[in-house]
Amino acid sequence: MGPIGPSSAAQGGPHRMNTETATSGRPGVEAPYPRRWAAMAVLVAAFMLDLLNVTIVNVALPAIQRDLRAGPADLEWISAAYLLAFAAALITFARVGDLLGRRRVFLCAVAAFALTGLWSGLADDVPTLIVSRAAQGLAAAAIAPQVMSILYSMFSGRERGTVFGVFGLVSGAAQAGGLVLGGALVGADLGGLGWHMIFLVTVPVAAALVALGAWLVPESRAAGGARPWWPASGVLTAGLVAIVFPLLEGRALGWPAWIWICLIAGIAALAGLAVVEHRRPERRAGALLPVALFRERIVTAALVVELVAFAAFSGFNLVILVWMQSGLGYSALDAGLTTIALIAGALALTSFVGRLTHRFGHRVILAGSLVAAAGSATVLVAAETGAADTTGWALVPGLLLVGGGTVLIMPPLTTLFLAAVPAEHAGSASGLWSTGQQFGATLGVAGVGTTFFAAADDGGYDSAISAGMYVVTAALVLATVLTLTLKPRPQGDRA
Repeated sequence: MGPIGPSSAAQGGPHRMNTETATSGRPGVEAPYPRRWAAMAVLVAAFMLDLLNVTIVNVALPAIQRDLRAGPADLEWISAAYLLAFAAALITFARVGDLLGRRRVFLCAVAAFALTGLWSGLADDVPTLIVSRAAQGLAAAAIAPQVMSILYSMFSGRERGTVFGVFGLVSGAAQAGGLVLGGALVGADLGGLGWHMIFLVTVPVAAALVALGAWLVPESRAAGGARPWWPASGVLTAGLVAIVFPLLEGRALGWPAWIWICLIAGIAALAGLAVVEHRRPERRAGALLPVALFRERIVTAALVVELVAFAAFSGFNLVILVWMQSGLGYSALDAGLTTIALIAGALALTSFVGRLTHRFGHRVILAGSLVAAAGSATVLVAAETGAADTTGWALVPGLLLVGGGTVLIMPPLTTLFLAAVPAEHAGSASGLWSTGQQFGATLGVAGVGTTFFAAADDGGYDSAISAGMYVVTAALVLATVLTLTLKPRPQGDRA
């Protein structure tokens, strides 16, 4: 899903804190669930499907383009449809799990992920693949909050810290594995299926997880969980689509007036939803866009930095993989292996981030933005000087810096955001944060991707990677400037 490290729900934490504890099943007994470690393995494996899915598809996009004769906008939609559906449905599915039972929703969602993976693997045209990807994004949006909430309910104290520490390491490994696995499957062309195997390979894994989950994962619900307000969910989805659609299709359509009207209408729909929810007291506790949160300066600033940073990183991940294969002639496997440097850069700093954040606060995010901007600029220099044509090692320094910058930005930014959130809005804030991550990633795919492919049409892939890296670098510089707004007020420092 974009940046390196735990994905949306993982970084945002459990979406609600008033969670009932999963127990051994005996009435009145609060003993720890005896099979919790085996259940954790199932839950983490299911969450890995989402992380694998994003990176594995990005590696395969050039092969999909050749086979289906897809245009640039088609490639962006194949990637963005999944992210957009995830962003629009995440909060709603979190509340559905609270009400109906997280285990029940989890099992249904993993089964749906398998079916939509099969659908994507059998797709033989672009529209079918885009629709199936959106459907798979919905399934992933139902999986993520159940995984995090069930883990939170099964473990406590030191065990909980251990679980989420393991979760972070596995997340990085999953994304690296997706890069390699995607390249290997496309290159191996098993059974003559080519890129179709990147989707089909997840089907038996998901089916096995359904069986294991039914056996090992306990049921849990949230006491007093807020019911989804379906009209709000519909408006949120329509608003997000109305914003992303012009970015993806505007260039191909020649930017007619109605495209700009659509973009403005999407922004107005989201603003209107926030106002309506604020004016309905019965909806404030479960608001999708809680107005009260935006009154906190650091909360609003963190959300803006999140959108810009996620857009930059997701756009970078998309265009670097397409450029290496379509522009430099790398195989899918070579491209995947080269971009593992992103993961390596992140993992090298992961163990230090917590202590750095505790000591330096928002300055860690500032440093991360500068490091990531330097990384994208280094990739730009390698591309423009032709060094990357000679050896993939010329890209590694820039990739390491981008990966390191990512991990210096996202976990500290999440920590700063959640620390500034009033306790009564913790649940809504966590959902909003996770949604912002996915929507930022969608904007990055749309904005950076459109710039990249427009330049490719005009001047080839050499011009395209330059244009893409200029946009990414500019976005990261903007994130650096915006990070200055995260500085606490003096009384906050004293507190």
